[in-house]
Amino acid sequence: MTESTIRIGVVLPEVLGTYGDGGNAVVLQKRLEWRGISSEVVSIGLGQPVPSDLDIYLLGGGEDAAQGLATENLRANPGLQQAAGRGATVLAICAGMQILGEWYTDASGNHVAGLGVLDARTFPQGKRSTGELVSTPLVPGLTDLLTGFENHGGATELGPDARPLGRVLHGDGNAVGDPLSDGAVQGGIFGTYMHGPALARNPQFADFLIMRASGLDSLQPLDLPTVDKLRGERLDAAGISIGAE
Repeated sequence: MTESTIRIGVVLPEVLGTYGDGGNAVVLQKRLEWRGISSEVVSIGLGQPVPSDLDIYLLGGGEDAAQGLATENLRANPGLQQAAGRGATVLAICAGMQILGEWYTDASGNHVAGLGVLDARTFPQGKRSTGELVSTPLVPGLTDLLTGFENHGGATELGPDARPLGRVLHGDGNAVGDPLSDGAVQGGIFGTYMHGPALARNPQFADFLIMRASGLDSLQPLDLPTVDKLRGERLDAAGISIGAE
């Protein structure tokens, strides 16, 4: 389909990969491979410079100490911020999304400055949100329900420059506002509290990110009954019929 190689950066997998979010890279690479599109996964470790010229960047979740370490490293190696500034495609899960915001509150109650590329702030919600998370997408081009699992104690409030990824049908998502929303979208940044990994559960979302990063207007459909079965099982676990999509 294309002579170009899609380069996928997995950012700090040793500290931002607690809930299997590194699987998002596997999903993207396989969906590209099945369509005959070349790809390369670049793992960016602690202390390494972050290339600013990749096509897709993936950040996962992590505990409080890991989140602080990731924030320090990304502030010292600002390639991700440069990439976000030019509109590169970024998928940030849970702690990864919080890091991209203006600030978040750590386990000791301190305000920690984020990378400032996302108009969002995260503070303690006074409880922990765990379990299935389902939302209706609010981004043009996405029509299928979004499904994942959440495990976080933070509430994320969006500023005027960001908009939600989805409107929550089940779960807490950003855990603030009425109605509840999940995630944040700004430029090429797509944040969410969905683990799973998110792109294994949401193939339309995976293809959406691929098309955005590659400039392709469409992709060859993939017939993957096991993915449909997974989605059906997870939506059923949240009490939502697959027919709701």
